[in-house]
Amino acid sequence: MKLRLFFALLTFTSAASAQTGSLKPESGSPSSAVSVAAAANLVFALEALNAEFKKSEPDLALRSTTATSGALVAQIKQGAPVDVFLSADLDYPRALVANGFAEEKSLQVFATGKLVLWTTRPGLKLDSVSALVRDAAVMKIALTNPATAPYGRAARQALEKIGVWEDVRPKLVVSEAISQTIQIVESGQAEIGFIALAVVLSPNLKAKSHWIEVPAALHAPLDHGAVLTNRGAANPAAARYLAFLSSPAARKILQDFGYDLPPKP
Repeated sequence: MKLRLFFALLTFTSAASAQTGSLKPESGSPSSAVSVAAAANLVFALEALNAEFKKSEPDLALRSTTATSGALVAQIKQGAPVDVFLSADLDYPRALVANGFAEEKSLQVFATGKLVLWTTRPGLKLDSVSALVRDAAVMKIALTNPATAPYGRAARQALEKIGVWEDVRPKLVVSEAISQTIQIVESGQAEIGFIALAVVLSPNLKAKSHWIEVPAALHAPLDHGAVLTNRGAANPAAARYLAFLSSPAARKILQDFGYDLPPKP
């Protein structure tokens, strides 16, 4: 029951009301509601961020959904009612801007994520990433799809950087969502998995997790970008949410979840 609840939380985040995976058109005035689409690694931090934002705007309808950054971009391009997009990288929001779906001047870095190699098995030695992926006891390694998930892309870059990508490819179990990556490790289908530190630090995993941080030098920076979509650019409440991400309260929440922060604006 606890495991089922955890995965429900991981894919269903709400402060007011939320949806998972895809967003449907909503009723009511756009200026009285904000729809946030966020990368899946932000799921627990997003819950805390939304709750903090609602303290100052209790009457605002705040809706949120989480999925891989690539999947969310596809939905936005197809007309999903998103005001604020929180990506796990800068490439996806820049692509929205370049293709005319988001406002360029609103794009900002609000956090930098950290990649970890995670396991629930206390017997594995966490001396180094290189040694761990080569460990004879590690038969399978889980990661999210590098084509759509920035953390999966960073995992591939790290494996390439240490020269083991081709060697470990037969061991890889590729998922389409971070919740699936966690489930693969939890269920024993893989001994280790690449996931975000922010998820490892969530109450659901922290007590039973063992991890090693992947050195930032092994992959491109996981700078998280926030941007207003064209819809959000016309919504004053969405602009206030974007500004809130730079507030001391929001920065503390992000820091508590293991994110590095950009310089104060």
